[in-house]
Amino acid sequence: YIKEIGQTCLNGSSEFVTNISMSLVGMLYNYQLMKYLGEYGVSAYGAFMYISFIFVAIFIGYTTGVAPIVSYNFGAKNQKELKKVFRESIKFIVFTSIIMVILAEVLAAPLTNIYVGYNKELFEITKRAMFIASFCFLFSGIGIFASGFFTALNDGLVSAILSFLRTLAFQVISIITLPIFLDVDGIWLSIVVADFLAAIVSIIFLILKQKK
Repeated sequence: YIKEIGQTCLNGSSEFVTNISMSLVGMLYNYQLMKYLGEYGVSAYGAFMYISFIFVAIFIGYTTGVAPIVSYNFGAKNQKELKKVFRESIKFIVFTSIIMVILAEVLAAPLTNIYVGYNKELFEITKRAMFIASFCFLFSGIGIFASGFFTALNDGLVSAILSFLRTLAFQVISIITLPIFLDVDGIWLSIVVADFLAAIVSIIFLILKQKK
């Protein structure tokens, strides 16, 4: 069973990469925010991450729920049903992404007030972060779904590549370079840019692998 265990570990490597990357990227964001905004910046980032988890959880939950259906139909070679699940999933991701951005923009002030309403300066910093960074919800869904979709298709390598690019590579590059040109706004925008680039790569892989 060594081969099967190895394949299982490879297929689940994307989740491993995601969890490791979140810790490393979090430290890098905290470093940059301390440099540009001090402790208020770190607090604002923490508040945004708590809020974003609520939105992103919808994508993660849907991807986790649809994965067994994808795996079953792929194993059964039921191409018609598999394509139907894929099409409906893309529609759901696109529609939900648009709704999420609208809600995040409209509710930016009320949600921010829940976490940092006790401090006016911190409130303004966090609200600004929400207005900019929440546009990442337009792109994060496709990246999360694509990674989970390829895991369900037993293509752990592609899934790991997508997770590595979305949660680590693009994030690190963006958080280091954008603040040089855009100051503090570059830090918040880096979240959006990283998810946008990851979405582009995800779409490319989905097109290249469509025969499978």
